[in-house]
Amino acid sequence: MDGMGCAHKNAVHRQSELPVPMTATTHPPTVFVTAPRLAPAGLQRLQAAHCRVLYLQEGGGEAEVAAVLARESVDAVISRTATLSAAAIAACPTLKVISKHGVGVSNIDVAAASQRGIPVYVTPGANAQSVAEMTLGLMFAAARRIAWMDAELRAGRWSRAQDGLELSGRTLGLLGFGQVGQRVARVALALGMQVVAFDPAFDPACAPGPGAVAGVRMLGSVDELLPLSDVLSLHLPLNARTRHLLDAGRIAQLPRGALLVNTARGEVVDEAALIDALRSGHLAAAGLDTMAEEPLPAGHALAALDNVVLTPHVGGSTPAALAAMAGMAAANVLGWLQGSPADPSHCVNPEVLR
Repeated sequence: MDGMGCAHKNAVHRQSELPVPMTATTHPPTVFVTAPRLAPAGLQRLQAAHCRVLYLQEGGGEAEVAAVLARESVDAVISRTATLSAAAIAACPTLKVISKHGVGVSNIDVAAASQRGIPVYVTPGANAQSVAEMTLGLMFAAARRIAWMDAELRAGRWSRAQDGLELSGRTLGLLGFGQVGQRVARVALALGMQVVAFDPAFDPACAPGPGAVAGVRMLGSVDELLPLSDVLSLHLPLNARTRHLLDAGRIAQLPRGALLVNTARGEVVDEAALIDALRSGHLAAAGLDTMAEEPLPAGHALAALDNVVLTPHVGGSTPAALAAMAGMAAANVLGWLQGSPADPSHCVNPEVLR
């Protein structure tokens, strides 16, 4: 999900309890960024530490990542979207730390890193505002058929759709209630929507934290959430429990005419079932920033539906978000290499810290 539950936070050691890692480097480290570039906020941190910075070539994927790690003495990886496989991790005996440029680690073999004692950090909250704003943009666009009317006008047709969904008074269901979901909830409440949420990591025994949102009703299960959700917005990570969590049976639990917004991971939804629901009218529309296969193949069924708004997985890719993620990712890897580890709540495999 887009945040970490309090149960997770309570399970990790506080910063002051951590030993200085034995892997601290005494030479200028080599940092491999699995993308063609890194925002200046991160690059400048690395340069100030005299790092040698390597980049993945444009269009490079899993094989190219593995080749670089097999060829170069890499100390740290800043991981973007390319797959960082177990084989790639095993190919680099000098690798000491990994930081995701973001929070979703489904492209990283965390188990393989853990077996090597390599911490995998994330950058929680760095892109939360940008993703929340994209979520809202897709929700409005889907509700009022904005993309379809824009295309009609550009084609020379004055097609005035007057069947849009007014959101005030409707119920927004948030599946995942971390930092993104909380931001979306505040805006939805201001619009006059009712907001309900379910988060698998939410512990009802925990006292409400600083991110708690007054007016949001927390529910006990996804099956309790779905029938109430006139608009369903997804904010879950991709893992074994959440893959195809929204299958045909669960999509059928949504009210007829509901909207679906996904700025999380495409594989959380059974895409074939989603397409069927959009074609049948059970779902009125969808706004999708992420799909099961990316880039979306030419001629894909989703692109042929006029009740779907599509964007190419850029919810967290504003300059402000990219700068924040780059800066935090650089701080994560430098902290570990220099013997001053980042906040342990930023580590997805905290057992290696102990």
